[in-house]
Amino acid sequence: MELQRSCKEAIASCLDQKTFAVAHLYNDEKTMDVHIHESYEIYFSISGGKQFLIDNRFYSIEPGDIFFINQYESHHLTYIDEKVHERIVLSIFPDFLKQLSSGQTNLDNCFSSRDASNPNLHKRSLNAEEQKLFQYFIHKLVSTDGFGADLIEKATFTELMVFLNKIFSDNNLPVTSSFRSTQHQQVDRILTYINQHIQNPLTIEELSENFYLSPSYLCRIFKSATGTTINKYITAKRITIAKSLLAEGKSVNEVCEECGFNDYSNFLKTFTKAVGISPKKYSQFSS
Repeated sequence: MELQRSCKEAIASCLDQKTFAVAHLYNDEKTMDVHIHESYEIYFSISGGKQFLIDNRFYSIEPGDIFFINQYESHHLTYIDEKVHERIVLSIFPDFLKQLSSGQTNLDNCFSSRDASNPNLHKRSLNAEEQKLFQYFIHKLVSTDGFGADLIEKATFTELMVFLNKIFSDNNLPVTSSFRSTQHQQVDRILTYINQHIQNPLTIEELSENFYLSPSYLCRIFKSATGTTINKYITAKRITIAKSLLAEGKSVNEVCEECGFNDYSNFLKTFTKAVGISPKKYSQFSS
């Protein structure tokens, strides 16, 4: 299997082959705004030093941390320092993982079966031995060639996912009372409000009035904490919900209303730009 050199290449390869792809990265790509994509993502940090915003949850990233992100979860990487950030990213086609699963073993549990009350919903931490085993699997995936390579890759990937699901189900991160700045606490409340009212028309003026903050200060602290703007976050969140509702079989008109878009044409334009296909086509492909 060819090792990809960017997250975008890994996602494209995964979706094209309808299996999975691996990227081992050292340098920062051009920062993507809050985004979603059609593949599952496993993000393993080797060097740490960054921060993740996944849906409305902030996570610090330490060496050995691993994150599980499904295709409906908006996410964004925030840069805390300028140091080289080494990480391994797996992009996985959801249906491929389902095909590998059995009646006794559901390999997409780490993406679909979660306890929302867990503050570490998306995050686990590998100890030194687990980190070595994870990197052993990755090395085997990208270095296997010759006769039987496809079967070895498939078997190795299956074993890797069994290993990771066991890690995920162990819930090995303790709940800690880490210090959060006043600004981050404010942004936490803003994110919660946005997610609870995403079906309503949301404006910066409304948020400003609700949180007794000036519009300029509100926008500044939000961008500082999340790395993206309020409007971009709201749009990404609405697209995430729209994809989920369309996959459930709801009509395009119903989805438009439930996601808080102000008019139908705006919904069509925004969804198509973000996803690459129209809501109607997405509904047909995902049904």
